[in-house]
Amino acid sequence: MVAGSTIENSYSKEVPLEHRKKFAQFFTPRPVAELMAKWLLGNPKLESVLEPAFGLGIFSRILLAEKKGLKIKGFEIDNLIFGKAEEAFSTADNVALYLEDYMYNDWEHRYDGIICNPPYFKFHDYDNKNVLSEMERRLKCKLNGFCNLYALFLLKSVYQLKPGGRCAYVVPSEFMNSDYGKLVKSYLIQSGTLRHIIVFDFEENVFEDALTTASIILCANDGTSGRLRFTNIRSVAELSLVYELIEGKSVVNGACSRSYSFSEIDSAVKWKRYYQVQNGNGFRDLVPFSTYARVVRGIATGANSYFTFNLSKARDHGISEKYLLPCICRAADVQGHFFTEGDFEWLKEEGKNVFLLNAVDAEDKHVLNYLKKGETEEIHKKFLTASRHPWYALEKRPPAPIWVSVFNRSGLRFIRNEAGIRNLTTFHCIYLQENLFSNITVDLLFAYLLTDTARLIFEDNCREYGNGLQKFEPNDLNKGKLLDIGKLPHNARAEMLSLYHSYSEQKDRQFVEKIDNLLLEHFAC
Repeated sequence: MVAGSTIENSYSKEVPLEHRKKFAQFFTPRPVAELMAKWLLGNPKLESVLEPAFGLGIFSRILLAEKKGLKIKGFEIDNLIFGKAEEAFSTADNVALYLEDYMYNDWEHRYDGIICNPPYFKFHDYDNKNVLSEMERRLKCKLNGFCNLYALFLLKSVYQLKPGGRCAYVVPSEFMNSDYGKLVKSYLIQSGTLRHIIVFDFEENVFEDALTTASIILCANDGTSGRLRFTNIRSVAELSLVYELIEGKSVVNGACSRSYSFSEIDSAVKWKRYYQVQNGNGFRDLVPFSTYARVVRGIATGANSYFTFNLSKARDHGISEKYLLPCICRAADVQGHFFTEGDFEWLKEEGKNVFLLNAVDAEDKHVLNYLKKGETEEIHKKFLTASRHPWYALEKRPPAPIWVSVFNRSGLRFIRNEAGIRNLTTFHCIYLQENLFSNITVDLLFAYLLTDTARLIFEDNCREYGNGLQKFEPNDLNKGKLLDIGKLPHNARAEMLSLYHSYSEQKDRQFVEKIDNLLLEHFAC
C-alpha cells in the first residue's frame, strides 16, 4: 500500500478540480481521519470495518497501521478513483473494494466499525426520489425531500452498526441547523447511538476547494443511555484537545465542550444553541421577528439573463419601459443602508440591469417577438418557468420597504428601499405586520435593525458555511428573535425615531450607536 497521504496529494494534482467536484471528492485531512479512526479502534471487538465512500482509503490505511487483521469493505462510484484505490491496496487481501453505489447496496450486512467522509450533494444533484424511497422503506421513518446525500449516508451507516459497533463520520454541520435536518436529527436521537459531535468553528474551512463547515459525528451502538457531548473547536490543530474525550475522560482543557442528556436535546431546533454561545441570552423580552414583520424571498425569475434588462437591451429589442418593472438585480448595486430614487436613476444611466420584463397581457409586437425568442431558446421549459402560467409571468411580490442580505461575512445588511422598487432573490423582502400594531412603524423597525444588537441576536439563527460565510433563509429570520420594541415607553420610541432620522440625514454612525445604547438600557439582562 502507498503510505501517508501522498496518494491524495498526487491525485489532486493529476485530476482536474472539475472531475473531483463532480464526484464530491474532498479529501479528509489526516489529523481528522486519525481522530475518527481512534474512535473506531476504541471498540475492543473491532474486526469488520465499512468505508461507504472509499475514495483513496485514508481511513483504511490509518486503521490497518494500528490493527493489521481488520476485514475492510469499501464502496466507490467513480471509475477513476476506484482504479487508483485498487492499485494502492493491491497487496491487501483483507480489503475488498466494490464499484457500486452504497445507497443501493449492502443493506443486509452489519459492521463493528463504519467510517466515512460522504459525498456532499444537494437533493437536486442525486437520484433523490428513489434514494429517499429506499431509505424510508428500510429505516421505517419519514425524511425531508430536501435532504443532502451526506445525511442519508450517515443514517444508513447507523442502521448497519452491529451491537457494540461504532461509527465515525465527517460531514458539514449544515444539517444540524437546517429545516431538512430536523428529521435526520430525530432519527439519530431515537437511535440512541449519538455520543459526540465535534464542530469546527465556521471560519475554519477544513476541506480545500469546498466552501463548507465541518463536524465529526461519533456514534456507538452500545446500548448505553449515555449523554450527547458537543465540542466546539477553532481549528484542525485543536483536535488534540478532544483525544481525552475520545478516551472517555470528562475534562478537556481549552476546548468548549458541553454535555446533554438525550431528553434535553430538541431535534426541532437549530443545534447551534448546544455548542455556541447564544447572543440573545444577554437580553430579556425577546419575541420572534414574525411578531412584527414577515420575511419572504425576493423574486425568482428562473432565467435572470432573459428577464432582466438595462436601457441598451430594451432599446435593442424595441421594448418600452411600459413593459419593464424597476428592480434591483444584484446586491453589489446597493451601497449603504438607504436606496433612493436617485440611486436607481444612477444605476439606470450606468447601464446596469435594473428592469424586469412585465409581459403579461402585452400586445406590443416587440414584446411578443421577444417572447417568441424566449420560446426558441426554450426559456419556457426551465424548472421555474415551466411551472408558471403563462411561463413569462412574474411572481407577485410588491415592493418591500426593507431589504435584507441573503449571504454575508460581516453581519446582516438591512436596506431601506426608499425608491419603492422590487428586488430579485439577491435580497429577502421584509414587510411590516401593519394591521397588528399601531405603535410600530417601518422607520422604527428599521431603526432597530440598523443596530449591532439586532444583528448579534439574529446570528443565533443563521446558517454557517466555510470561511465565515453566513446565510439566512426567510424562515431563519422569521423564527429569529428581536427585542420586543413594542414594550418600549412612548418617549423611548420617539427618541429612537429622532436618532434614526438624524442618521438618515447625516449618515453618522454615532446616532445608531445611541439607539444601541437605548436598547441596552431597556433590555439588557
